[in-house]
Amino acid sequence: MTRLQKARKVLLKFKFNIDDPTRYLKNWNKSTDTCSFNGIRCATFPNTKNERAVAGLDLNGARLSRAKGRSPLSLSGILDKIPELTFFHVNSNNFTGDIPKEILKYKYFFELDLSNNKIQGEFPKEVLQLKQLVFLDLRFNHLYGPIPPELFGLDLDVIFINDNKFSGPLPDNFGSTPARYLTFANNKLTGQIPRSIGKASKTLTEVLFLGNYFEGCLPFEIGYLKKATVFDVSRNWLTGPIPHSFACLQSIQYLNLERNQFYGTVPEMVCQLPGLRNNGNLSLADNYFTQVGPACRDLIKAKVLDVSNNCILGLPNQRSYGECAKFFYNAKQCPNPNSFNYIPCKLKKGHNYQAQAQAQTPPPAPLTYKSLKPHRL
Repeated sequence: MTRLQKARKVLLKFKFNIDDPTRYLKNWNKSTDTCSFNGIRCATFPNTKNERAVAGLDLNGARLSRAKGRSPLSLSGILDKIPELTFFHVNSNNFTGDIPKEILKYKYFFELDLSNNKIQGEFPKEVLQLKQLVFLDLRFNHLYGPIPPELFGLDLDVIFINDNKFSGPLPDNFGSTPARYLTFANNKLTGQIPRSIGKASKTLTEVLFLGNYFEGCLPFEIGYLKKATVFDVSRNWLTGPIPHSFACLQSIQYLNLERNQFYGTVPEMVCQLPGLRNNGNLSLADNYFTQVGPACRDLIKAKVLDVSNNCILGLPNQRSYGECAKFFYNAKQCPNPNSFNYIPCKLKKGHNYQAQAQAQTPPPAPLTYKSLKPHRL
């Protein structure tokens, strides 16, 4: 029996045990060629004489569930039965259970998307052994517990684990990841943003920490992220001033610090960043900042910068005097205050605010923000 014949048998058996409300699998039948099945991608298997095999499975948005009277829709029975797979994409279905250990033997398995299903339990340890994996999407499931440090040792390009129930601090080796796109949003993560984040300077492009319970002050090492276009720590319990090292974020286009407990003067150097001035987005709303300079006021006029609900005298839509006074009476001081003045890059000459914020074509929508919706990317 050929690889394609074996896979066909697995696929038809899988269909028999499920409920298919959108008729996504309507052409999975005996009269249709396997490679013409909806959602199936075939290719020539490496090191063979043109032998065809099922190389990928895309059931995104099919809303499959168990058939009445059948056992729950498990990954076992399909993911563990087709060893030629290179990708397995099943966003927005009703899969449950563990990730089969058989996939550890798959030589060419590079992408795993189990987002928006009903996967439960702690972080799946099988994933940590998939050394060739480059794309991991586990968002919108029911996963809990700590994020294992081994995750950041994998050669991944994308890590989407938002909208679960992961808890505890991010591992200290977080900055070791080569991933360009990371979302940790809307979990129950605590502790500080690890200082090791600066080690990801050569690769990190977009990162979302929003909607957790991170606390403490921002490390100046964030300023090393010279390739970062998106940095979002909104809706946490972070505090302290904005590190001056943020002036080194020369690629940043979306910088969101809103709904925390940041305070102090908004650094003019941040408001002069070219990616923000050219139709970017800088949100500092719902904090306790006390002062903005001419460059920042320029961004406010251009509706690039939002500083509503802070403690800035002379600006509209600010907190009351009493609310601000109460906060500063109990405000937490950051350790090593001198680090907030450190700038780990050479700023270009003429780095000033005189060039007006310009209304240009908006930058493309970030990939990470798309991950905050449960449907396929």
